Amino acid sequence: MKVLNVSVSLDMRKGGGYAERTFQMSRFLVKKGVACTVLTFSLDLTKQRIAALAPAKVIALTLISQRFNVPLNGWIKTFRAVREADIVHIMGHWYFINVMSYLAIRYYKKPYVVCPAGALPLFGRSRFIKKVFNTVIGNAIIKNADGWIAVVEDERAHFESYGISPSLVSVIANGVCEEDFPEGDETSFRRKYNLSNAPIILFMGRLNLIKGPDILLNAFIQSQPELQDFQLVFAGPNEGLLEKLKATTEKHSLSNKVHFIGYLDAEDKATAYRAAELLVIPSRSEAMSIVALEAGISSTPVLLTDQCGLHEIKEVNPILECSVSAKSIASSMKNILLAPNLLESAKEDWRHLVSERYSWDSVINRYIDLYGEILAK
Repeated sequence: MKVLNVSVSLDMRKGGGYAERTFQMSRFLVKKGVACTVLTFSLDLTKQRIAALAPAKVIALTLISQRFNVPLNGWIKTFRAVREADIVHIMGHWYFINVMSYLAIRYYKKPYVVCPAGALPLFGRSRFIKKVFNTVIGNAIIKNADGWIAVVEDERAHFESYGISPSLVSVIANGVCEEDFPEGDETSFRRKYNLSNAPIILFMGRLNLIKGPDILLNAFIQSQPELQDFQLVFAGPNEGLLEKLKATTEKHSLSNKVHFIGYLDAEDKATAYRAAELLVIPSRSEAMSIVALEAGISSTPVLLTDQCGLHEIKEVNPILECSVSAKSIASSMKNILLAPNLLESAKEDWRHLVSERYSWDSVINRYIDLYGEILAK
């Protein structure tokens, strides 16, 4: 079986969950003996990242426009990659690389699956452009697929507006690889980023509106003075909110307790999870939070909103999921962090659940089974 994975990026800084899911999926397909090629854009793609996927092959297209991810060339490479594949897996939705791949798929009459990973709803900026995109070709890309993948049960309903019955959608969750999150030197980590010895409330993700860092900051402000002994750490690249967040921090005289440490490499990211008392995911909308799984496998408790697609966390404790508001998050943080027994049990139970259900070693078999069923037809 030859699989072609199409993703706008393999770089975690730019591609976020799309990049990580595609990277890990490709990596574990190869481990299972499946021939795999990744078609992506070259933006911020390093030699180390490519080497980490070997023997999977990476085809990187050069961009002429970063804003709309339009390639300088690449049609020949794209058509050749599709021609050589048995089945194509398209990640995300609103990208020109998806259009290029789709046109090649139709030309060669290749089977393909789509995994929008929460991208189908018209949420966020550029709504008019997205409507035009769907009218011209986006609807067809979804409708004509041979298989549809949702990362959580809640996402099944997103396909209905594209004419796909939720019953036809396979749910294949994000996964996590425990070996990617070894223990690190927490003392050196704190020193490197000028953090105090105070317990850490951690935000891990892009600083943009959809991820809700502004909600978390307001929740931290509201939770003072009960959580005055804690520090709040924002780890992740800026996508437009950094200056606003800093201004709010200074306004409330919390600069000594709120830290913005930017994007973390793999080693520092793993150490950050283990250094934190609690990871908070205040997202306004998210298909399925990968960082929640990463924290879990690192034995770090997680508080997330009910828009993150991981309702299973309520099996650990219902208090670990809350509504999308500063008031709700503040209340939950206080209840969790000021109850040592609850925090300790959540740490162990969440790790066990993640390890049991979301290991890439088992998740990858769902993909292989789905591909096999489609090719058998």
